[in-house]
Amino acid sequence: MKTIRFTELEGRSPGFFALMAILIAIIGAGIVSALMMHGQGHHITGMTNRIVWGTPHVFAVFLIVAASGALNIASIASVFGRTVYKPLSPLSMVLSVTILVGGLAVLILDLGNPEHLLDVPLTQFLYNSMPSRWTRSVFGWNFILYTGFIFVVGIYLWFSLVPQYKKFSKAASIFAFVWRLALTTGTGLIFGFLVAREAYDAAILAPMFVVYSFAYGLAIFSLVLIPTYIWTGRELGDVIVNRLKSLLGIFVAASLYFVIVLNLTNFYSAAKGEGIQSFLLFGDNSYSSAFWIGQILIGSILPLAIAFYPKLKARGALLTAAAMVVVGGLSQMYVTIIGGQAYPMDMFPGKTVESITNDGGIAAYSPTIYEVLLGLAGIGITIFLVVFAMNVLRILPESLADKDVDPHHSA
Repeated sequence: MKTIRFTELEGRSPGFFALMAILIAIIGAGIVSALMMHGQGHHITGMTNRIVWGTPHVFAVFLIVAASGALNIASIASVFGRTVYKPLSPLSMVLSVTILVGGLAVLILDLGNPEHLLDVPLTQFLYNSMPSRWTRSVFGWNFILYTGFIFVVGIYLWFSLVPQYKKFSKAASIFAFVWRLALTTGTGLIFGFLVAREAYDAAILAPMFVVYSFAYGLAIFSLVLIPTYIWTGRELGDVIVNRLKSLLGIFVAASLYFVIVLNLTNFYSAAKGEGIQSFLLFGDNSYSSAFWIGQILIGSILPLAIAFYPKLKARGALLTAAAMVVVGGLSQMYVTIIGGQAYPMDMFPGKTVESITNDGGIAAYSPTIYEVLLGLAGIGITIFLVVFAMNVLRILPESLADKDVDPHHSA
């Protein structure tokens, strides 16, 4: 492999300023929506006392899971010694942090008041740090995992970019790799440990979210990489694109495998098979449609066909498959998070629960524009930060042509 020269974006073209203006507008719309939800109350959203995690949480959890997967390219290069991916490592690190920041930004309203961003996590975390409490709080774990991930990857990036510290980058990459697995495991266990909800309460959700992260993170990475190289006129060869496309196909296949195993296991359980599984998969509701059309067809089967069909043009195939995986990922989070809450909890096993407040019935939920704009703002924050980072840091290879990245390439 030839020596790769890294440069930053010039950031002086009309297209660059237009992109940043659009992103600022998207972020601004999300901020306005957040302020309206904060000022008027959550009654202006579709969330209720039954559906307490709405569409913003779908975006937030998707981004948090994808953040771990976006680091996968850097991990493959450093931890597993696949040098062909080495030029992509700095972008992988930066993107993983910006995705996580975008996801966490959407969750600020979960604190009740945005001004509690600092005091609530710190004071409550110290209170919950006692062994008897902290070990039972997945949210307590995640406070460490999320903030620590940003710090760990930041150190990893520093060691990778500064020549005199490159000797430490291998150790940093291994530590970051372990941390990212812990982060995604912790996110999956938020649902896996929720025994009150039949749709959750499964240990398999922890490794399942890890595999999801591989697919979602690589999809977002591809959607950032290819347009960036097209718009900046940099060379991007088929070697990199084909490898990313095949890798995406493998990750999607692994994700689909876990989905099949989870649902077959739940159907084997008489209670779940007749209840929550039938509701989510075969009910006359939006969750069944999101599962079969969004998660399975658009998010799994079609990307698999595209990834492994050799006659399609590499760039277009990867972009299309990656976009479909993102749609499938959001659909999966919608089914898991909102569908899991919509189905009533089994408060008294073997008994029928009815009340004037619809306890024991299916909870209604329709997202409002405020929720959607807030969720989209998380994506806007991610893209804005990564474009800004490209503009100030030398993280983009000048060329990813086949002759520059493939040691076996013959001109």
